Amino acid sequence: MAHALEATLIDVPKLTRWLDDNLPVLGDGSLETKMIHGGTSNVIFSLNRGGRTLILRRPPAVPPPGSEKTVLREARVLSALSGTPVPHPKCYASCADPEVIGAPFYIMELVPGWAAQLRDEKIHYSPPFDRMPYEYGIPFAVVDGLVRLANVDYKAVGLEGFGKPDNFLERQVDRWAKQLASYNRLYNYPGRDLPGYELTEKWLRANTPKDFKVGIIHGDVGTPNMLFAPDPPARLNALIDWELSTIGDPLIDLAWFCNGLRDERSPDEVLEDGLSNPAHWPTRQALARYYAAGTGRDISNFDYYLLLARFKAGCILEYKVAQAAAGILSKQTGEFFSRIVLNTFTGAANLIRKIG
Repeated sequence: MAHALEATLIDVPKLTRWLDDNLPVLGDGSLETKMIHGGTSNVIFSLNRGGRTLILRRPPAVPPPGSEKTVLREARVLSALSGTPVPHPKCYASCADPEVIGAPFYIMELVPGWAAQLRDEKIHYSPPFDRMPYEYGIPFAVVDGLVRLANVDYKAVGLEGFGKPDNFLERQVDRWAKQLASYNRLYNYPGRDLPGYELTEKWLRANTPKDFKVGIIHGDVGTPNMLFAPDPPARLNALIDWELSTIGDPLIDLAWFCNGLRDERSPDEVLEDGLSNPAHWPTRQALARYYAAGTGRDISNFDYYLLLARFKAGCILEYKVAQAAAGILSKQTGEFFSRIVLNTFTGAANLIRKIG
């Protein structure tokens, strides 16, 4: 039975009727729902009718702009990946009609495994992956998943039109700068000085690669957005949280993941924005070579992707600072993300000065 909060997000009688018509595989018993996660961007419920358990994902009661569209995009990309070697939850069904439970939603497989947890401003891994030698295998398991994703022919799986790959890299700076500027309208946020932002913006515009190989982008690659097998060696059971997925240059996924790692040009440098222990992981360049070996992609401009990923991350995460300033998030959360954003842009500026 749904509790009071759940009742505002799940209409059990209506959902039961919809499931009867659209998802008989779940069974025909009384529907039991349980909220697993209630965030600011999505809400996750478990569904059970006496047999298997599945997962329902929908926007929150007060959805962020565009979240209704985003949840259906997630369903589309997960459905398209069916039959590919990419580790992902199977999408069983989706519903665009908000009349059923108050918002669009989709229903996916419950994938076993553990995800990294962000606590006390650090990322923590499930034992025994919280120590060497097992921790060292995690990034390679992640890149194995990214290799499989990068090798998918997006047109062959029905994702043509899912994104705009033409001039993708040329549009990236404007895309994320526009998002940063939107926080004034959304949260009445005046903005602030971000040292390193202007230098990074100018460098990216002047050093955009001329071409790239188009593929599927996950958009938010990190161990909290993945499910790993419980026992060694490290194996990726599923990439989850596809909210930012699109079609473009998949190298930005790799760079997004690698920015918290050591650089082999200065392996002893301490990373101010590292949430994991970089001493236990390979360097950025080592993972890039591993990725290139699996995809055949050119990594000669990898510094560009590292900087673009930092620019994108800084522009996106500043919304947490804006929400904290508006009273939506706690002051402590705002301060945490404020440090991450500042370190992201100063780290980008430092890399630019290093590479010249």
